[in-house]
This record gives sequence, structure tokens and C-alpha cells, in this order.
Amino acid sequence: MTDWRAVGYGFIVMLIAGLLATFAPIVGHIGAGLIGGFVAGYVAGGGLLSGTWHGLLAGSVSGIVVTLILAAFGGLVGLAGGPIGSLLGGAGVLVAGLFLTLLFAIDSALAGAIGGVLGD
Repeated sequence: MTDWRAVGYGFIVMLIAGLLATFAPIVGHIGAGLIGGFVAGYVAGGGLLSGTWHGLLAGSVSGIVVTLILAAFGGLVGLAGGPIGSLLGGAGVLVAGLFLTLLFAIDSALAGAIGGVLGD
């Protein structure tokens, strides 16, 4: 059974850490995923599989939300280049965001597994 409270805590931690990590884009966002996944796994408890599941969910939700926000912003900024610029700007950010979502999900699941074991 999914503990959505744990996923929510992990999501909030990832969102805050991700916003703070904009000055170190790659390392900072990986760290945000690790911290948020650990929090989700720790709060959920239940061992290795439960921690992995909750960390994976928290990382995926965080990545999807950030991707949608940044793609909308990229589309708005792209309007300066006309409709084609808007399409390319939003689509480019969306593709990069999907990669970020995958990155958040993988490291969050690993950290969630550790948090799930330690949370028991």
C-alpha cells in the first residue's frame, strides 16, 4: 500500500532542494533527488521494497511537476520567436525535463531503499 504522506514529504523536500540547487544544475538536482527519496523511504518505512517504491514515486512526481512548469515557461519565453519558437522552446524543455524525471526517479528509488531500511 502506498503511503502518500511519505511521497508528499519526499516531493516537498525534492522541490525545495531542487530550487536551491539551481546554482549547481547536475550535482544539485541529483542531490535533491537523493535527499527527497531518502525522506520518502524513511517516512514510509517497511523495508527495502517499500522504501524503493516510495522514493521512486516521490522522484517521479517531482520530476513531472518541475517538467510541466518549466515547459510552460519555455513555451512562454519562446513566444518572442513567434509560434515556431514557442513550440521549439516548450518542446526542448519538455524533452530535457523527461530526462530529469528519469534521473530523479532512479536516484530517489536508490535513496528510498536506504531510507526504507533505516526507517524500520
